[in-house]
Amino acid sequence: MMSVVTVCSLLLLCCTAALFSPAKSYLLEPCELVNETVSVEKEGCPKCLVFQTTICSGHCLTKEPVYKSPFSTIYQHVCTYRDVRYETIRLPDCPPGVDPHVTYPVALSCDCSLCTMDTSDCTIESLKPDYCMTQREIVFDY
Repeated sequence: MMSVVTVCSLLLLCCTAALFSPAKSYLLEPCELVNETVSVEKEGCPKCLVFQTTICSGHCLTKEPVYKSPFSTIYQHVCTYRDVRYETIRLPDCPPGVDPHVTYPVALSCDCSLCTMDTSDCTIESLKPDYCMTQREIVFDY
């Protein structure tokens, strides 16, 4: 039979280990390439194309300081593109005078780094990537 001291020591060790380990980060998907259904649309064109492409998605380790100074800057890393290539798709049924082509990024590799608002959606809550404001048309083989 274990002594009370031994049981208390084991309990203290387990609690200390839980305190200093990342909060269940091993359960979160890492920052990686994933296939995602996205949409593209353009003002003046009546249809929105929905198709599969490769994006970056997943968890990046972040730190939240205990003491927040008004003089310090906190940078949080997000899962974002490291390397991309750009592809162009043609929207159907655009009227004459409206360019039917839309260029979009295809992720080739991902990285946990600062979010670049020029190329990424860095909001906390955004629209789903396949959201359309106009009539949807699904592309299966693109």
